[in-house]
Amino acid sequence: MAMRVQIINGPNINLLGKREPSIYGSVTFEDYLDGLRERYADVEIGYFQSNVEGELIDCIHRVGFSVDGIILNAGAYTHTSIALQDAIRAVTAPVIEVHISNVHSRESFRHVSMIAAACRGVICGFGLDSYRLALEALKV
Repeated sequence: MAMRVQIINGPNINLLGKREPSIYGSVTFEDYLDGLRERYADVEIGYFQSNVEGELIDCIHRVGFSVDGIILNAGAYTHTSIALQDAIRAVTAPVIEVHISNVHSRESFRHVSMIAAACRGVICGFGLDSYRLALEALKV
């Protein structure tokens, strides 16, 4: 049976390729995802994106008992959402927190993650490759 991984992206990730390309690059997430799925053809990779906190929580609840892992880029909610932390703790799937940029080299409010304590690990600062690294972490 194929490994099943759900990628969940939060606010503003839908603007990748357009939003601050000097920080986030010029590739859309959908284009990156096509390449990731091709590279990991043996893994079933689901994808969900929302700018709404409650929809991210609903997705974690929906998939968190049936997938082998979740890769979560909660965007700015990373730094504010106890509700996302609670959702992560409520499910059985391991969660890897990812960030495209190195949040520790940016504004000080980005240095604190409200969800990291509930996650298996955190990967940041490797551009879109942070998602591949998270997938590799889930495969071990």
